[in-house]
Amino acid sequence: MKQIKLGQTGISVSRLCVGGMSFGQAGTMHAWTLDQTATTKMVKTALNLGLNFFDTANSYSKGTGEEYLGQALRDNDVPRDQVVLASKVYFNPGRLSRAAIHREIDGSLKRLGTDYLDLYIIHRFDYDTPIEETMSALNDLVVAGKVRAIGASAMYPEQFDAMQQMAQKHGWATFQTMENHYNLLYREDEKALIPLTQKWGASLMPYSPLAAGHLSHPGWNTDTLRSRTDKVAKGKYDNMEENDLAIIKQVEAVAAKRHAAMSQVALAWLWAKGVASPIVGATKENHLREAVKAQQVDLDEEDVKALEAPYQPHPVLVR
Repeated sequence: MKQIKLGQTGISVSRLCVGGMSFGQAGTMHAWTLDQTATTKMVKTALNLGLNFFDTANSYSKGTGEEYLGQALRDNDVPRDQVVLASKVYFNPGRLSRAAIHREIDGSLKRLGTDYLDLYIIHRFDYDTPIEETMSALNDLVVAGKVRAIGASAMYPEQFDAMQQMAQKHGWATFQTMENHYNLLYREDEKALIPLTQKWGASLMPYSPLAAGHLSHPGWNTDTLRSRTDKVAKGKYDNMEENDLAIIKQVEAVAAKRHAAMSQVALAWLWAKGVASPIVGATKENHLREAVKAQQVDLDEEDVKALEAPYQPHPVLVR
């Protein structure tokens, strides 16, 4: 598995990141998450495939997402320095206040069973806490050695820029990654956020690279448990179904041309656009195996143009 450095850090990660939303007690957040036994098997498969980058959050499945991932790493006897662990803070009391950040990092570390995180990400922008307070608190964690680097997630460009400028002004840690919503069905961040992220030298690690599975199969719906029950995914994508089906047909055509799976074409497109490490949430081991093989798909300029041609501007999703 190829690797890449995150932002301006020395942290090397696999070109695919394993999404921790798939892990945790079913019913606490989603109906389709994996139990501890299945999580341990999935993590073992990921490690055997050369994936060393895992992304989770304090809010996933009411904390059990972090617990299951931490236990899976211990069950697989993984040396701590052989994996890169990222978690997130925001969907908690106090959002991104100083007190909340200091409290929540300790909770995440305990649930994951580690002394530090390689990457700590703010899950959303906090409208109620001064930017200076948030960035100062995040810097505290870096100074204390609880966090090696910090990252941001879905927000407006001007918010990201303001937070970076505040940190730079004080000589504090700046965001080294952006975990945004980016795939062939949703490209609105190309207008401003992605260029700004690149300007700051931060790496892209987008979530939902397969658009909740829409980019992995012909047509729109499937009969999976997630397809039937994931209301968040329906809210993100169903309103643009008519337009986006044309994009899906292009993915299918390029996949046939390249003798590849549709999901592999969708991932290869992200790498062609400069993405460092897309986050793949898998509930079946074969999903990870298929994703890793996407490295073998080499899209040319004609492929990229064909994939992008049907896209129409989408409503900017509420952050």
